[in-house]
Amino acid sequence: MLKTPLCDVLGIEKPVFQGGMAWIADASLAAAVSEAGGLGIIAAMNADAEWLREQIHELRRLTDKPFGVNVMLMSPFADEVAQVVIDEKVPVVVTGAGDPRRFMKGWLAAGIKVIPVVASVALAKLVARAGATAVVAEGTESGGHIGELTTMVLVPQVVDAVDVPVVAAGGIADGRGVAAALMLGAQGVQVGTRFLVADECTVSEEYKELVLKAKDISTRATGRTTGHPVRALKTQFSTAYARLEAEGASPEKLAEFGTGALRRAAKDGDVKNGSFLCGQIAGMVRERQSAREIVDDLVEGAQEVLSGVGRWVR
Repeated sequence: MLKTPLCDVLGIEKPVFQGGMAWIADASLAAAVSEAGGLGIIAAMNADAEWLREQIHELRRLTDKPFGVNVMLMSPFADEVAQVVIDEKVPVVVTGAGDPRRFMKGWLAAGIKVIPVVASVALAKLVARAGATAVVAEGTESGGHIGELTTMVLVPQVVDAVDVPVVAAGGIADGRGVAAALMLGAQGVQVGTRFLVADECTVSEEYKELVLKAKDISTRATGRTTGHPVRALKTQFSTAYARLEAEGASPEKLAEFGTGALRRAAKDGDVKNGSFLCGQIAGMVRERQSAREIVDDLVEGAQEVLSGVGRWVR
């Protein structure tokens, strides 16, 4: 069994986190990943407190295993969502899109394990000093909000910089990626793109088909000029957004153009007007599977790779 010290800290069986993808990571997917032995994560995204509360209750009807909530710090509802996770005694909070320190004292006092997503060594150090249980070092290969550094570059530098466990994210879709992350010093991985095609993932069929058809060069990053870069599949929408950005459109105009685009992709399957967030690893995602099959394949594949390392090292 592939198990790391972080598994014991969180009470999970396998060192696999499911990414907190907005409009995608709901109770259905999160519960299935937790049931499979990983850490399922509900994305609070831009939703209000009551939506999140309902999702937490639904997840608890489906599983009694540990789970997490991803709090997107840019959300207009971040303050009320931060309180909901305390009220509902959520075991783990994962944060994204910002610096979570203003919420961390309250979460930690409530016994919540806090695991911020970081894209730099500097932020990793800040949150570790503030009491983070672990950090997710996310490379620019990821789908959704991204930083500048690749996973291969970022993870070992974060591992060297902090004294808390590190979870690697970005460009991981099979056992080879998991094994590589462990060799870089990570104690677990966070996977998003591969779970887009999980049976329990409730995104539109159009979304799943686009992921399954994707190649190695099927994604693009936009939003660099706004300070909030995002990676998505190359579609009519992302092409139009990139054109606007190249023409010097203001951040306000770009924000207006993108409003609602993720929901249109995830829920409506609108291939013309939707933003289909996806990581560069999509070219390796070739089949629909259950969440359990995905988690098991990641773990068993890593075990096979690690046990065979003697072929290369004497």
